[in-house]
Amino acid sequence: MPKSTPDPIVPDRRNFVSGAAAMAAALLGSATAKAQTPQRTRPAPPVPKAFETIKHVAAGVLDIGYVEMGPASGSAVLLFHGWPYDIHSFVEVAPVLAAQGYRVIIPHLRGYGSMTFRSDATPRNAQQAALAADGIALMDALKIEKAIVAGFDWGARTADIMAVLWPQRCKALVSVSGYLIGSQAGNVAPLPPKQELQWWYQFYFATERGKAGYAANTHAFNRLIWELASPQWAFDDATYARSAASFANPDHVAIVIHNYRWRLGLAQGERQYDAVEATLATAPPVTIPAITMEGDANGAPHPDPSRYRAKFTGPYEHRTISGGIGHNLPQEAPLAFAKAIIDVGRGAG
Repeated sequence: MPKSTPDPIVPDRRNFVSGAAAMAAALLGSATAKAQTPQRTRPAPPVPKAFETIKHVAAGVLDIGYVEMGPASGSAVLLFHGWPYDIHSFVEVAPVLAAQGYRVIIPHLRGYGSMTFRSDATPRNAQQAALAADGIALMDALKIEKAIVAGFDWGARTADIMAVLWPQRCKALVSVSGYLIGSQAGNVAPLPPKQELQWWYQFYFATERGKAGYAANTHAFNRLIWELASPQWAFDDATYARSAASFANPDHVAIVIHNYRWRLGLAQGERQYDAVEATLATAPPVTIPAITMEGDANGAPHPDPSRYRAKFTGPYEHRTISGGIGHNLPQEAPLAFAKAIIDVGRGAG
C-alpha cells in the first residue's frame, strides 16, 4: 500500500500567486473555462513552495517515492523529470493541473530522491527500457489504467517509450525535445564536432576518472549542467538546493553513469529488455495524440523539430516557447507546459 513521509521544505525562488486556481484561470482564459466540467472548476490549495509530502509504493523492483496532487477520481497525468533535475521541476505545473481536476503523479526516477531498490541484488540499470518499465509498474501499483504521460530529458524519453510500447495505457503525450528514443547501434555513428562537444559529459562519464569525479563533485557538477543547459534561467541557490537534495540518493551516481555508458555500448543492460530494445531500435512511431515542445534557449543537446516530425503519426503539434526558456522547460515555463498537457488531453477525448 502507498505510504506517506514528510519531505523537507526549502524556500522557492518565485513569488507565488495566491493559488493554483488563479494560475489556471490566467492560463486557460474565460472561453476555455466555460467548457470545463464542474469537477475541474473547483478551487485548489495555494501553490506550494515545495512538495511537502512524498508517498511511496512498491512497484516492480523499486519502492518509488512520488508526489500526488488533485482528486483521486481525476484523469491521471504522469510527469517524469530528467537529469540532473528532480520532481520539483513540476512544482508549479502540478497545482495548475490539480486545479483543473487532474490526478497528478510525479515520481522520482531511479537513483533520485526517496526512490529505493527493493533488493540489493537488483542491477543498478538505467537503460531506457528499464526506466519506461518503471513507469508502467507505477501505473499498475497505483491501479491507473490509462494516463497522459509527459516529461523532459530522461523523462521525455521515458514518456516517448511508454507511448510507443504501451499506447493502450497512454492517453496522450507531451514531450520536450520531441522523439528521444535511441539505441546503442544508433549511437555508434559519430556526430559533427560541434554536436560532439555538447556531449562532453557523456564521454567524461565513460571513464573511471569521470565516475570518480561525478561522485566527488555531484552538487557542483549538476549545477554546472543547469547553467549550461538553461543559460538564461536566473535560478537562485535555494531553487537548486531543493532539487540537489535528490542527488544524495545512494544509487544516484551508479544510475547516471550506467545510463550514459549504456548508450555508448560501454555497459550491458539486462537481458529481459533485449527484445524491447530491439523494438525501440527500429524507431517505432508515436501514434497517440502528442504535443512536442522546445525552449528557445535550450543549451543542452537536442534535435531540431523537423528531424522527428515524421515519428508522430497521430494528432500532433509542436510548440516552441520563447522568452529565454532553456532545457528545464516545465520549471522555466510552467504555464506553457501545463497548457500543453491540458490541450493534448482534451484533444485525446
